[in-house]
Amino acid sequence: MSTVPTQRGRARRLAVVVPLLLAVATAGCANREEPAAPAGGSTATASSQGFPVRIPTPDGNQITIERRPERIISLSASSTEALFAVGAGKQVVAVDDQSNFPAEAPKTTLSGLTPNIEAIANYGPDLVIAQHDANDLAAGMAKLDTPVLFLPAPADLKDVWAQFQVLGAATGHSDEAEKLASGSRSEIEKIVAETPRKQLSYYHELDTQLFAATSKTFIGQVYGLFGLTNIADPADTAESGGYPKLSTEHVVRSNPDLIFLADTRCCGQNAGTVAARPGWDTIKAVRTGNVVELDDDLASRWGPRIVELVRAVAAAVGKAG
Repeated sequence: MSTVPTQRGRARRLAVVVPLLLAVATAGCANREEPAAPAGGSTATASSQGFPVRIPTPDGNQITIERRPERIISLSASSTEALFAVGAGKQVVAVDDQSNFPAEAPKTTLSGLTPNIEAIANYGPDLVIAQHDANDLAAGMAKLDTPVLFLPAPADLKDVWAQFQVLGAATGHSDEAEKLASGSRSEIEKIVAETPRKQLSYYHELDTQLFAATSKTFIGQVYGLFGLTNIADPADTAESGGYPKLSTEHVVRSNPDLIFLADTRCCGQNAGTVAARPGWDTIKAVRTGNVVELDDDLASRWGPRIVELVRAVAAAVGKAG
């Protein structure tokens, strides 16, 4: 089998590997030029939806959005989901080829991994949202006087809530974004509190080449909410950056209590295919029926459906013994 990850696998890992560069100040999300922020509160959560707004960028600068955008292009599946969740869906004119949720999102052939400036410009956007600055996206759109908002992969759940607020401020939906952030946070806290704490180990599979996610990744921190032990942690190196490629021997020897498959749709994996792998039928997770088939998208995005992922992990922990 080739050791080169599939395009889908690379895209999925990239979606969770790029480190979050948003400054801590982005927890405040944005500053309106007029009127001034109320004392003791962040402008992103203020009730006014006034423009222009200034929003910090990953490079330490900031972008100014002069007026409420009405022709938004999203080149990030996670941001697409959040845009619709905060009520900005009607302002979105195009999304990238990976943005398949919600169903009403205007999916196109645009690429977030290799953005094409001319193709993007054809939609006449007044705001472009992307995960990272590939193909000199910012410089290309600057020539067209179109602001680009970069929202890299989050480091933890606090960054997810901050990104909701940034999107709300950028689109004129600050109140809705604050409700989404606080509601999601409260629901996750409730799920975690109601889940019994157990001493369990797990393996999170990204693809059939056995690339895994360690505890220091965003997805790993989701599992960490439940106190689970990640079998991939000992295999991590500076080069792997939190996403080591494990060997069959390592997985079998580690004998995880739980196996979470994030390659069910891309690679056709399920409990049956895992059990059929040489030696895997001896693993506790396989023997006890604790191979969890996740939705690939839920396991690789940090949008509003992160609550569903947490709920799926909680159910698996509750079932395992």
